[in-house]
Amino acid sequence: MFSIDTSEDGIVRLSGILDSSQAETAGSVFRSVTKSCVIDFRDLEYISSAGLGILLATYKRLSSSGQTIKIVNAKEAVKNILLLARFDILLEIE
Repeated sequence: MFSIDTSEDGIVRLSGILDSSQAETAGSVFRSVTKSCVIDFRDLEYISSAGLGILLATYKRLSSSGQTIKIVNAKEAVKNILLLARFDILLEIE
């Protein structure tokens, strides 16, 4: 199961598994983000290449207007995926 929600303070919370079957749902939420945001991965169990693609597209769109993305609370397995994909070069990962 996958869920995504945003708060008024700019935090996007993900939980479950973000893979290609959830890409459209996640993509529509991330397309609505227009300012710097924090993405809370506390309850995210796995992210696939489809999920990484959504993050990359969001990063490109936001960075073109000087905005940033910060990822917090990533579990070790998810953090390793981000590091292997070299997302630490683009995003702040805490």
